[in-house]
Amino acid sequence: MTPIRFGRLLLTGAAGNLGRELRPRLRRYCDTLRLSHRRDFGPAEPGEEIVLAHLENKAAMLALLEGVDAVVHMGGVSTEQPWQPILESNIVGAYNLYEAARHHRVWRIVFASSNHVTGFYRQDQVISPRDPARPDGLYGLSKAFGEDLAQLYFDRFGIETVSLRIGSSYAEPKDRRMLATWLSFDDLERLVVAALTAPVVGHSVIYGISDNATTWWDNTPARHVGYRPQDSSDTFRAAVEARQPRIDLDDPAARYQGGAFVRTGPFEDQA
Repeated sequence: MTPIRFGRLLLTGAAGNLGRELRPRLRRYCDTLRLSHRRDFGPAEPGEEIVLAHLENKAAMLALLEGVDAVVHMGGVSTEQPWQPILESNIVGAYNLYEAARHHRVWRIVFASSNHVTGFYRQDQVISPRDPARPDGLYGLSKAFGEDLAQLYFDRFGIETVSLRIGSSYAEPKDRRMLATWLSFDDLERLVVAALTAPVVGHSVIYGISDNATTWWDNTPARHVGYRPQDSSDTFRAAVEARQPRIDLDDPAARYQGGAFVRTGPFEDQA
């Protein structure tokens, strides 16, 4: 917990998997939690306000960020898809978000990036946020663009961002890959709150993982953010290994950190 409290905090993608998990948690850190999604997702709770908006609509995004102190940006396409929806939501949409932040002088953004920015590194490698991007598909490519956009808007306009390369955030790890990539929901909250409240972040990139014994990602360059995970996938290791005792090393999903994303698509855009 932190004594820092925001007047109005914006959560985009509020009806997505992680948005739904963060919604009740973030209410504790602000007077008003503004929630946004592209489709209706029900009424506002006390202390909330709902604003429906499409990320690719520049005018809607400009209105969405009015009066906001900080942004937790979970919106956008979150899986490998055809190019057009990724372009609209993750590239045009990210640009619209940062332009709206610049216009309204919003100085802190928590950007949901993805481990798929570096999905074509092998699982027998340990990398850090300083290693070059190696996206495993169009989705990972769009998140690499978002990180570059965040860097530009810090260098040129001073908007600070923490880009979270989220691993696999579920109630528990589902397979042996997730023993390395798992991020508990409680650690997700700790990570987002640390990113919102760290004194100085510039543009920081940090992998979103719990304190797992098996890991491919070294978060040392982002220690200044102050994230200290408290959960671990090791609690579930015996059950996971019993369900999946063997790994097929001929499967690219078992060789590369991106898992199944390295062999998903490409998709053809529908005319």
